[in-house]
Amino acid sequence: MPNEEIARLRKDYSMNSLDEDGVASSPFDQFGQWWHEASQADILEYNAMMLATCGADGMPEVRTVLLKGFDAAGFVFFTNYNSAKSQQLSQNAQCSLLFFWKELERQVRISGVAERISEAESIAYFNSRPDGSKLGAWASPQSLVVAGKAWLKETFDYYKERFAHGEIPKPPHWGGYRVKPVKIEFWQGRPSRMHDRILYQQQGEGWHISRLAP
Repeated sequence: MPNEEIARLRKDYSMNSLDEDGVASSPFDQFGQWWHEASQADILEYNAMMLATCGADGMPEVRTVLLKGFDAAGFVFFTNYNSAKSQQLSQNAQCSLLFFWKELERQVRISGVAERISEAESIAYFNSRPDGSKLGAWASPQSLVVAGKAWLKETFDYYKERFAHGEIPKPPHWGGYRVKPVKIEFWQGRPSRMHDRILYQQQGEGWHISRLAP
């Protein structure tokens, strides 16, 4: 596509508005409200979120992961503890999450610190997964260079045979992280690019709410 055609791509947002006096006092309550509305909308994998990390080399990386739980303690996702993202989080636990629900003209940005959840929590979630996903956690040396697709299939088939006659246990290298936020921004698209941006920043035991310019 020519650059001038790309430059002309735009959409004017007008579905909703967001005001300081209309949001919840807690960002988790506000997120819960938007989460419920996203769950009722026609959104494919509304639990998909971008995770941005930055390791010791200072090079940021971003990828899509799936939210698997949230409460006042933070936002939970699961991964291979040997993966690139996990290596970066071990060097720098500060990270960011981004939800973009274009069907609702909304996004949520979360900045915080990631920490591993308990082994018991990871086991409980792992046991709820389909067998294919469990086997994939064993078969994939996530983020490493492998010999090819055939090698991955052979490795998957090996673990499928290994656990064919019993329960599939959680691999020791697999588990969850909880991102504990220090700030959360709620963005609602508005006409003429005058978007609503409401920022919650942690302040002692509570949260300070402010409006940001679009």
